[in-house]
Amino acid sequence: MDAIIRITDVCKTYAGGLRALEDINLEIRRGEIFALLGPNGAGKTTLIGIICGLVRLTEGQVIANGHDIVRDFRLARAEIGLVPQELATDMFISVWDTVTFSRGLFGKAPNPQKIEEILRSLSLWDKKDNKIATLSGGMKRRVLIAKALSHEPKILFLDEPTAGVDVELRRDMWALVRRLRDQGVTIILTTHYIEEAEEMADRIGVIRAGQLILVEDKQVLMRKLGQTEVVIGLKLPLETVPEELSHWNLSLSQDRLTVSFIFEGEGESEDGGAADLIKEMAGLGIGFRSIAMKRSSLEDIFVKLVDPELGKVA
Repeated sequence: MDAIIRITDVCKTYAGGLRALEDINLEIRRGEIFALLGPNGAGKTTLIGIICGLVRLTEGQVIANGHDIVRDFRLARAEIGLVPQELATDMFISVWDTVTFSRGLFGKAPNPQKIEEILRSLSLWDKKDNKIATLSGGMKRRVLIAKALSHEPKILFLDEPTAGVDVELRRDMWALVRRLRDQGVTIILTTHYIEEAEEMADRIGVIRAGQLILVEDKQVLMRKLGQTEVVIGLKLPLETVPEELSHWNLSLSQDRLTVSFIFEGEGESEDGGAADLIKEMAGLGIGFRSIAMKRSSLEDIFVKLVDPELGKVA
């Protein structure tokens, strides 16, 4: 799959000397949903701002659908829709007028049919004549998405798209993002809701302290960096873990009625490994009453990546 965005050796240093981005190299594939994760201050918004032409890069190059974002600014920007985190738009004009105006800003000819299609897809059609100030927070966020889609971009940036919206609306937005992807739009999102990235993204990028520390397909990432904890409930308490089972590196609970162990990495042998342990326990006359397995979530992996020693976001 070809790249719709190519970021090469991008750095950003602000006037005060702050090095916000350091040698970012990234290719975003056409038609994918790419989630960019990182703690506050990691450089996510700066990187998005550079690609969208809102922040001037210090070094490097960005190509958006074949257009250099510096040399061919207008052509590159026309390929991109941006939904900012902040609810910033004119509150005293109608939904229809603000979306239509946004289309005109990119030199697109009027197309009422396209505007209607966008508003209907976002469940905004019955609000088209409402002043934006009268809408709920969730509806205002939908208007921002409609504005970003008004000029029919090939690339859509969603910066914290579901911040401050309820669970039902969040699910609706996830469904909308998938529909857009199915229509050929490439989606790049940042989010603090890690389950959002786990639910939606094809690939994950993690940025920390201005450096891109990892880019990986979501499923591969969860296999490589995930853990599986196996917990076995015993019929009778154990005084200690038998020497014959020492190679399993088992942990014995305080009540001595539970043993557990963790598989790291690929985890392709968890089920077989647990079965082998049960056989060995049975051979030693140790009975069990239950077995449970818990696999790492993307959030668990993210916490380890941003601060592997403390388990906290740096």
